[in-house]
Amino acid sequence: MSRVPIWFERKFEFSFRVELLPNLCARLRGTPARLEEVVRGRSHTILIGKTQAKWSAQENAGHLLDLEPLWLARVGDYLAASDQLTVADLKNRKTDEANHNSRPLEQILSEFRVARERLLKRVDELDASLFARAIPHPRLKTPMRLVDHLYFVAEHDDHHLARIWELVNAAR
Repeated sequence: MSRVPIWFERKFEFSFRVELLPNLCARLRGTPARLEEVVRGRSHTILIGKTQAKWSAQENAGHLLDLEPLWLARVGDYLAASDQLTVADLKNRKTDEANHNSRPLEQILSEFRVARERLLKRVDELDASLFARAIPHPRLKTPMRLVDHLYFVAEHDDHHLARIWELVNAAR
């Protein structure tokens, strides 16, 4: 049984100051290295092992990669002043269909690093005024500033890193 809280049951409070943006960006920048650290040196058997028909550690890593286009699209939503943030596929079909367990781990890690760099480069190019712009999140039904969106991404990263850590260490 996982001790990591279920993602869709999480509640979020977005009451922090926009000035925390550099801290959030540092956290987001560090995710590829933290992911690499937790999976490197683990046997392929451990990385692709599944429990309770849930994703393996490698599939969780692939899921982080799979969501990068969504995070980038939502940054675009702030630029376009959209009425609502881009809707996510709550069934995660992309991850389920990607067969990440058959892919080389190094490929997943490399692609994730490139995708995350693309996201952060885009964020770095934005005018500071955009980070306070709020747009409703389609699932949470609450206004989310761009800085909140980046916090949400960082929390999502940490959720999956915690799950990967749990999976690779359960096999010991």
